[in-house]
Amino acid sequence: MAKFIVPKEIFHGLGSLENLKTLKGQRAVIVIGGNSVKANGSLERTENYLNEAGISTVVFSGVEADPSIETVLKGADFFTQEQPDVIVGLGGCSAIDAAKAMWVYYEYPDSKLEDLAAPFAVKAMRNKAYFVAIPSTSGTGTEMTGLSVITDREKGTKYPIVSHELTPDVAIIDGDLCASMPAHVTANTGLDALSHGVEAFASNIADRYNDSLAKGAIDLVFKNLNTVVEEPNNLEARQAMHDASCMAGMAFTNVWLGIVHSMSHQIGGTFGIPHGCGNAILMPNVIRFNSKVTDKYNELAALSGRTSAEEFAQEVSKLRASAGVVGSLKEYGIDQKEWDAKLDTLTQNAMDDPCTLFNPRKPKFEEIKAIYQACYNGTSITI
Repeated sequence: MAKFIVPKEIFHGLGSLENLKTLKGQRAVIVIGGNSVKANGSLERTENYLNEAGISTVVFSGVEADPSIETVLKGADFFTQEQPDVIVGLGGCSAIDAAKAMWVYYEYPDSKLEDLAAPFAVKAMRNKAYFVAIPSTSGTGTEMTGLSVITDREKGTKYPIVSHELTPDVAIIDGDLCASMPAHVTANTGLDALSHGVEAFASNIADRYNDSLAKGAIDLVFKNLNTVVEEPNNLEARQAMHDASCMAGMAFTNVWLGIVHSMSHQIGGTFGIPHGCGNAILMPNVIRFNSKVTDKYNELAALSGRTSAEEFAQEVSKLRASAGVVGSLKEYGIDQKEWDAKLDTLTQNAMDDPCTLFNPRKPKFEEIKAIYQACYNGTSITI
């Protein structure tokens, strides 16, 4: 028996932000990152629509890329001061992920990050507030998922908090909010969406419900990513990528992810590599590694007229390159000595990451290490 969990309400399509006017509540805290949602008018529109619904608003700003536990705790203190019954995550993945974690600490102030990182450790939520997710980037699918990734900078690692309790109550998928994304963010987030679809499709608990969403998302990314990189104001393509991110998010929140993400969490936390970039570098070699135990990549190859897992891995590499994303960790700029010094720690942390549990092939320490090294050098694995 399986179950399928998504937000209670999903509003999607160009102009769907207006549905905020239908929400119920008294006071909302809107969590944002920097100035982009202010500059493009998304924040003002969000506040206006909530005010029309009779909901007063206050803003917590300054969430950084790869949000830290320090920022989360500051936000939780702000929530406690403001006492919202509606929490809105507005912006990219970082703002929404941070808002989810702030929500946990708002409801359970004595929480500890290490404990929350155990799979499905979050207690019952919605005692004080419900959650609204409004993404302005097309990649993470966090508006669909029970996942929040928080960084402990002192330890140099990312902690994925995994629980269906974190699935937003309301998600708004409005491609109009993405038009101001710069090309490199568009590329990295789009490749992130691709990785979610690919890993969900290959998950060791995959099922036909989630397979259809994952495959549909992958198809949309291949057809639209280059268009939105080259034509940022093409709103139809923007909406297609936003839908792809959402669909991949619906898939992976139910069947979870694999070692692309286990490994990417570590290099992101340690070296600051953008998540989608890290995923795109790792994905072809993980496809090759997993293809020894599953034929599902052959099905994905057929989307682009190919037949084998190796051909699909090459198609992923071609899409990454055409979107302008680097092809190796060395090319990204990681120093060889620093890489060598940290490789074993990265490998062990990836082995311990919850996403590894759902990978179709159970990896050994030396195999993860070999994949890392090949991706550092920009070579293909054969293990």
